[in-house]
Amino acid sequence: MTDVLGPPAAAIPPERIERGESLARRRAAAYFDTPLAFVGVGLLALLLALALAAPWIAPQNPYDLAQLDIMDGTLAPGSQAAAGFVYRLGTDEQGRDMLSAILYGLRISLFVGVVSTLFACTIGASIGVAAAYAGGRVENLVMRVVDLQLSFPAILIALVLLAVWGRGIDKVIIALVIVQWAYYARTVRGSALVERGRDYIEAARCLALPRSRIVFRHLLPNCLPPLIVVATVQVAHAIALEATLSFLGVGVPVTEPSLGLLIKNGYDYLLSGKYWISTYPGVALVVAIVAINLVGDRLRDVLNPRLNR
Repeated sequence: MTDVLGPPAAAIPPERIERGESLARRRAAAYFDTPLAFVGVGLLALLLALALAAPWIAPQNPYDLAQLDIMDGTLAPGSQAAAGFVYRLGTDEQGRDMLSAILYGLRISLFVGVVSTLFACTIGASIGVAAAYAGGRVENLVMRVVDLQLSFPAILIALVLLAVWGRGIDKVIIALVIVQWAYYARTVRGSALVERGRDYIEAARCLALPRSRIVFRHLLPNCLPPLIVVATVQVAHAIALEATLSFLGVGVPVTEPSLGLLIKNGYDYLLSGKYWISTYPGVALVVAIVAINLVGDRLRDVLNPRLNR
């Protein structure tokens, strides 16, 4: 089988390709060739750790209404509550500790972005590779549907869906899957068209292997490099899209705010000098998106055999 997953010669210096060295080690060495790779992976690892450990490290559970005191609303960073609790990043209008809200909001934003991307990637990749292998009218029909969906802005489709369904994390994930699957279908279809004519596919056909095995066991795995890059970048896009929907009031419920909803909650207070309600969640959102994009850009450099840098 042709090893299309092998690293490009331009990405990995010849002196690093030692005999017996695993493919994973060569790719890891190529990935961490630049300082930005360490920055991206470090930031992303830190954000994931903070999101996963939020229930244990957050000073307050911002989703528990019993722990909120409206009298502590819109306190400045460093303010002390009547009970002696210090709000490091201040509070919002509901008396919610902003540090805790950001940690929990980051948890929801990352969860929505990763889960929606996984589902959209699975559906889109399966449809795209199957259409490329089938060819003919099936491929034309699938790609016309993909072109039709991609002709509409993703935010517009998601807004219409959530306006009908209402708020909810599960509804946001379903809407993001619907607007994202076409990206993966087009990406995989382009790679699968190249792989479809290779010798290992012809050999599999001569062995009379089932079509499903040829498509999903042989063709699809060799289309993974561009798919991984697109999926990584789309996680950041999904997080930004969810934040936009929540800012517009059709995303996650107010009882479980994400970073986008936290920004919306402080929008009306920006001109009054209470900047922290929107600024700190906005900074957290930007850092998350930048970290994911740094990882995705470096993956593109390593996994794209046609890119010579």
